[in-house]
Amino acid sequence: MRVALLFIFSFAINFAFAQLEPVQWTFDVEKVNEQEYDIIFTAKIDKGWSVYSPHLESDEGPIPTTFEFYNNDLKAVGKAREEGNRKETFDEMFGMNLIKFSGKARFTQRIRVNATNSNTVSGHLTYMTCDDESCLPPEDVNFEIALSDD
Repeated sequence: MRVALLFIFSFAINFAFAQLEPVQWTFDVEKVNEQEYDIIFTAKIDKGWSVYSPHLESDEGPIPTTFEFYNNDLKAVGKAREEGNRKETFDEMFGMNLIKFSGKARFTQRIRVNATNSNTVSGHLTYMTCDDESCLPPEDVNFEIALSDD
């Protein structure tokens, strides 16, 4: 009986952590000109959780939010811009100064499309989320965004 209860308890804990998704992502695009678009990544972050800036200064701490594009006919222009509830602070868990976002974060990456037949942008973003006590493993989120003709 004790083994059965331990098994059920272990399964419940694993199930609870597997269901934990404190960050939800949405994607959008804004046309800048005939060859350039702003790809907008918006994170809705549950209370108590944070995601990290793409512009962290050290490789020793958490995983920064990054964006990878699969299309060979486009190129990122400059660094991603950040908006939202941004806080630059000393993080006790990592023992360093970090830039992190809570509540809502919006990252905008400008891209230049080199081919006229590009109708979509695809890729993935990688992010890490932490609360005051622990971090979830880094996660990849795939995206495919239709380029607007506006």
